[in-house]
Amino acid sequence: MRWCGLTGACRLLNWGAMREPVSFVVAVVTALVVGSGSLVAVGQEDVPGPMAAGNPGLTANVMAPLKITDFPAFENDLKTVKAYGVNGVNIDVWWGDVEGQADNRFDWSYYDRVFKLITADGLHIAPILSFHQCGGNVNDTYTSLLPAWLWPKYDQRWYHGIRLGIDGLKYRSEQGHYSPETVQGWADEVVESEYRDFTRAFADHFGQRYRDDIVEINVSLGPSGELRYPSYNAHDVGTGYPTRGALQSYSSLAVADFRTTMLRKYRSVAGINATWGTAYRSPNEITPPADAQTFFVSGSYRNSAYGRDFVDWYNGSLVDHGKRVLETVVKALGHHFPRANIGYKLPGIHWTMTSPAYPRAAEVTTGLIQTSVDVDSRATGHGYRRIIDLANRVHACGRTVTVYFTALEMGDQNSQPAYSLAKTLVGWIGQYAHDDHVVLKGENALPDGVHSDIGWDDIHDAFGTWGYLGLTVLRISDVAEGIGAERYALFIDKYRH
Repeated sequence: MRWCGLTGACRLLNWGAMREPVSFVVAVVTALVVGSGSLVAVGQEDVPGPMAAGNPGLTANVMAPLKITDFPAFENDLKTVKAYGVNGVNIDVWWGDVEGQADNRFDWSYYDRVFKLITADGLHIAPILSFHQCGGNVNDTYTSLLPAWLWPKYDQRWYHGIRLGIDGLKYRSEQGHYSPETVQGWADEVVESEYRDFTRAFADHFGQRYRDDIVEINVSLGPSGELRYPSYNAHDVGTGYPTRGALQSYSSLAVADFRTTMLRKYRSVAGINATWGTAYRSPNEITPPADAQTFFVSGSYRNSAYGRDFVDWYNGSLVDHGKRVLETVVKALGHHFPRANIGYKLPGIHWTMTSPAYPRAAEVTTGLIQTSVDVDSRATGHGYRRIIDLANRVHACGRTVTVYFTALEMGDQNSQPAYSLAKTLVGWIGQYAHDDHVVLKGENALPDGVHSDIGWDDIHDAFGTWGYLGLTVLRISDVAEGIGAERYALFIDKYRH
């Protein structure tokens, strides 16, 4: 099979050289469209295989609406999906809705009603502790902002010698814009008590009543509840799909952390100059890219020592953020919900992957991959090693940490303008999670994907080949009738029996 990697050169992938002992071997015929032609590789490929088949750990869930307004319709949908085998309902528990009125004043009344309806039909609850904004993203039909009291509460706070100010908790982009959708990872230690207090209040309120009904707790780690930077979100201009997006590392906290990290690594400005080929005279000159467009177009993000160091730090900062928040939530849960595992979501950033201008750039700006490793290698998860291995590094107090990956319903579109390898990416993530002994589940990225047989065929391919162990469908109404209901019922029947 031919793959055009970060070097821009195309080469044949030697699957045989990458083989390691795995649990399932299948003869496959793989076709990957590159440019205007199709190249076909035929042979034995070591892959995880259909690990969900007959597996008691298989979960088949649905996502609740962002906000339920038609309760009779929701009740009918619950009965429909339960009848054909759905296990549970994933539901956003919006920070801004619950604690929006005042600091440490929690209103759980909406969730009291919704959780009661879900469990009345014998379904499990998989709450998402949604520490992010709802509204302004694809398919957002509801708006829930972060608590208004949050920003002024920390306005006068100093952290690492920096006065935060009213925007000090927010990500700041290469365009100079601030994102209000989530608290930046470089401020985790500042707001750790907010995550802890919210989680404890949730556990105290629901812990006894739904002790055994809550079987998984997912944690929002960024915009749209995903572990990523807001690189293609509404605060910036011209950064949406299918562009490279924008770097989000220009807040005072981020710049200071980059500088400190590089000085710690190289011990001095002189050490940095020797490695980067720079002529800095002061630590203040050590900054994220001053011209981000040139940083990408020139290839510096992958070909220079500075670029690789910056991307490594950018990716590592995101992974460290995920670890801190996940462990804060786990500790705050204590012994509540003893059956509940912990989950976090990775987005399927599938565009610019083979871009002639800057391959894999959208994955870089979202913080998902490193460029200091061989991103064409199975051994590095094609760049995703650190962000997947996070699941193994979290001190989860005996709970399993599960990774969710989106875009299971998508195929490859390896041509302009998208240069997308969505289906290939689903395979890369599945293979590395299996190699790394990480429990992996999946979602569709867009509702339209479960309204077509093509989308469901891609989902079946992911489960049949790449070892996914659970599916959450976005959203319940999309699989309560029509093709969505028919194909999800067939999917459940196939893998459960």
